[in-house]
Amino acid sequence: MNTFQFGLTLLVLGLGGTLATLGLLAGCLRLLTRLFPPAPGPAPHPGGPRDG
Repeated sequence: MNTFQFGLTLLVLGLGGTLATLGLLAGCLRLLTRLFPPAPGPAPHPGGPRDG
């Protein structure tokens, strides 16, 4: 395996691992959202919380 093939293999595996990790995190967040839905209430202020 020459340097170019090694670099290409590392690129493909690194990108695949990153996408798999992002997919796993998205799935976990979706599961947690279904298990613990947000509490109903007033919509938050679009600019963030107000102090005062």
